Amino acid sequence: MLTRRYDPVRIEAGCDEAGRGALAGPLFAAAVILPGDFPGEGVNDSKQLSAKKRAGLRLLIEREAIAWAVARVDSGEIDRINVLNASILAMQRAVSMLPVRPGHLLVDGNRFSPVDGIDHHCIIKGDGIFLSIAAASILAKTHRDDYMSALHEEFPLYDWARNKGYPTRFHREQLRLHGPSPYHRKSFFLFDPRLEIPFPARVPGEE
Repeated sequence: MLTRRYDPVRIEAGCDEAGRGALAGPLFAAAVILPGDFPGEGVNDSKQLSAKKRAGLRLLIEREAIAWAVARVDSGEIDRINVLNASILAMQRAVSMLPVRPGHLLVDGNRFSPVDGIDHHCIIKGDGIFLSIAAASILAKTHRDDYMSALHEEFPLYDWARNKGYPTRFHREQLRLHGPSPYHRKSFFLFDPRLEIPFPARVPGEE
């Protein structure tokens, strides 16, 4: 089982995001405050879990958490401020939406900016170390996946129901053939019009 607490005294929220490497759709983030007796068996980094397992754990987390919140930054805003700043902003928004004010934040990754004067610690690969960050990663991932599946109904040709906006070969090929939708991140390298084959995305803000 993952580690329950970093700070044994203050109310602690775990924070994580989902969708940073996608070509389309918003970036989602979650903040979660768990009780000390949260039944955390099976909770892990969302990328290590099946969709079915994530769905079941989402119900558990949302039912048992002291508080949780999910926020997003849309593709246009990602283009304006870059994806790194968007990930920080989304987590800040999620923290600000919590109905219970935490005294300390555990943030997945190595970059964050303070929110409302709350102390924080950045933990690289924290979603595989701390229970509250893993819980946040599950909520961010499942809420974003649901959102992208809904967008698929509007733009089915990109196959977002399966790829969730990430750069699969099929998604790249459809971009080459049909161009981007209003939900694509225009600041990313979506495709190279000089070539017949797609190539990997540049993630702005991470050069």
